[in-house]
Amino acid sequence: MRPSKRKFDQIREVTITPHVNKHAEGSCLIKFGDTHVLCTASVEEKVPPFLRNKGLGWVTAEYNMLARSTHTRNSRDPMKPNGRSIEIQRLIGRALRSVIDTRLLGERQIIIDCDVIQADGGTRCAAITGGFVALAIAVNKLTNQRLVRNNPLIGKVCALSCGIVNGEVVADLDYAEDSKCETDSNFVLNQDFNLIEIQGTAEAGAMSFEQVSKMYELAKKAAAELFEIQKKAINS
Repeated sequence: MRPSKRKFDQIREVTITPHVNKHAEGSCLIKFGDTHVLCTASVEEKVPPFLRNKGLGWVTAEYNMLARSTHTRNSRDPMKPNGRSIEIQRLIGRALRSVIDTRLLGERQIIIDCDVIQADGGTRCAAITGGFVALAIAVNKLTNQRLVRNNPLIGKVCALSCGIVNGEVVADLDYAEDSKCETDSNFVLNQDFNLIEIQGTAEAGAMSFEQVSKMYELAKKAAAELFEIQKKAINS
């Protein structure tokens, strides 16, 4: 029995509230149970130096956990770069760029900021799933304002954690499970349920190919639910 009493394939309640920031071109508040992440998309009419005069756009991301998003306070020391945050924001950026045609975006950059308000496991997956909603809203605004000729959004993306807890393969680990699991993996999938990226670690022992396959099947089942939730948020 899981601590949350959920079934092995059952994800937490997921809600996405769009347009929560009046300044950002796209925004949403995503909640995976008690994990809450604010995602905003900011459009800049410029690109990084390595893309200047190439006719290409860019999508990047920044990830941050607020000081008291966890059980104990996180230090805000700017002189100590947080390696975990840097690794996560690179993952978010790669995931979102996989569904954008940067040629159609033009020479502009969209920055997705993912700020964890409250953490209870699965923050990077929530950030990717909510980050896509913020990105899609911003791109729709560019298209409606005729700032881009063709919609550069060429797909959908979401993410979900799966793992092995007490020998059982389960979907969407919360902190109680994440902190003691044998295996923790993050699956990033597109609308065809093909894999964009997998991050997996065996915390104790090893994981078999059969277990990885079962995690992937759970991730695909959950992704179908997440895509519908994203769609409703984007179209609302």
